[in-house]
Amino acid sequence: MARQAFTFRFAEPDDAGALAALFQEAELHYWGARDGAEDDARAVADAILGGRSGVQAVLACVDDRPVGFATVTLLHPAPTPAGTLFMKDLYVSAGMRGSGIGRAFVRFLAGHAASLGCVRFDWTAEADNPRAVALYEALGAEVVREKVYFRVRGEDLEGFGADDAPAP
Repeated sequence: MARQAFTFRFAEPDDAGALAALFQEAELHYWGARDGAEDDARAVADAILGGRSGVQAVLACVDDRPVGFATVTLLHPAPTPAGTLFMKDLYVSAGMRGSGIGRAFVRFLAGHAASLGCVRFDWTAEADNPRAVALYEALGAEVVREKVYFRVRGEDLEGFGADDAPAP
């Protein structure tokens, strides 16, 4: 695939429709179709763009057309007051994968973290996504083996957060 010029910019309220479409596309790619996905994607886009989530969305564009997104937030405390930039998700539309946009996206975000004075830029990748893992390793990102990732989900979340939850 021929290299194209990519631009990256933080999403603004006028981008709500495009961001919601990318969120829905990502959901379909990773988890399949479900009822209500379009409305949910729009609600998430509106929450992010309305400043109600503490998350920022960054768009990857080709010819001013959004073809991917990343969601990032600053985490505190960190070794400096600037914090750590944390990337929750990076998604590139199917037709753009393999074009170098993912590599350029990660480098853009690393530059943004450096411009903020962050001492770290962290993210996770699914172990069953070998293309993402290979990309991040090829970029020279360090695999953090001393951290363990935890999760509570579904019905367990309600009980886990209850005051009367039994101690292990």
